[in-house]
Amino acid sequence: MSLRQMEYFVTVVAAGSFTRAAEQLHVTQPALSHQIKALERYVGGPLLERLPRGVRLTPMGRAFLPHAEVAVGSAAQAERAARAAAGAVGGELHVAAVHSVAAGLLPPVFARWRRERPGVELVLHEYARDEDLDDSMERGVADIAVGHGGGGAAAAVHIGDEEVVVVVPPGDPLAAAAPIELGALAGRDWIRCAMEPVVQGRPFIDLACERAGFAPRTAVRTEHTTTAVAMAAAGAGVAVVPSYAVPPGTPAVPLAPPWRRPLYAWSRTTFAGPAAALVTLLTG
Repeated sequence: MSLRQMEYFVTVVAAGSFTRAAEQLHVTQPALSHQIKALERYVGGPLLERLPRGVRLTPMGRAFLPHAEVAVGSAAQAERAARAAAGAVGGELHVAAVHSVAAGLLPPVFARWRRERPGVELVLHEYARDEDLDDSMERGVADIAVGHGGGGAAAAVHIGDEEVVVVVPPGDPLAAAAPIELGALAGRDWIRCAMEPVVQGRPFIDLACERAGFAPRTAVRTEHTTTAVAMAAAGAGVAVVPSYAVPPGTPAVPLAPPWRRPLYAWSRTTFAGPAAALVTLLTG
């Protein structure tokens, strides 16, 4: 069993067909099929079920896939780390982040990176939830993550605190208010986001509002934080989001007491080369 065979297998699964995978890998379809069959012979059974239009994982394939992803991801990460340590010019730095961080916090950092290190391409991997981000890092998808995790990582640096604010439409009485207590939102409609943290098996806002003596009245559910902000600014309800996710000019009111969460840059390995340089930008 070779790393190339595992890479081919992972690519076929991600592409959903041998034809698309062969195009992505720049190999012929017969050569790709030969390598997958050799891998299946080695592991002792079929990993993929060939369908008229695509492929489907067998039970053996489902068990094999996460380990293959880790091996392939770790190999790519090891190559990038070695090139960075050797001072190689160019290459890529893979960065993973949840969507709100990617959209609200990273753009100015990436813009500065492009000015200072134009030879190193940044590849951004975005995820809906911290759990998805953590899982991707375990599989070696990225060199560095930016988010709320970092526990158990080989390297983790606190880059600041995320403050949560309440987004309201222009002209709303709360827009001119000082920091407000959560109870002031008891009679409001809420915009809820699928990216909301889960604490003790429950959405965090449900827990917080329960402690404040009310249940939030959900009006709209969205997938992304940016959509929740736009909905709240238009008057569909209030949204509770990180301050960096709020565009300039959109009314946002802090909470009292403040809601804050630490943000970290973290990695499965020690920071080196481009990863260490990005940490410097994030903490600068």
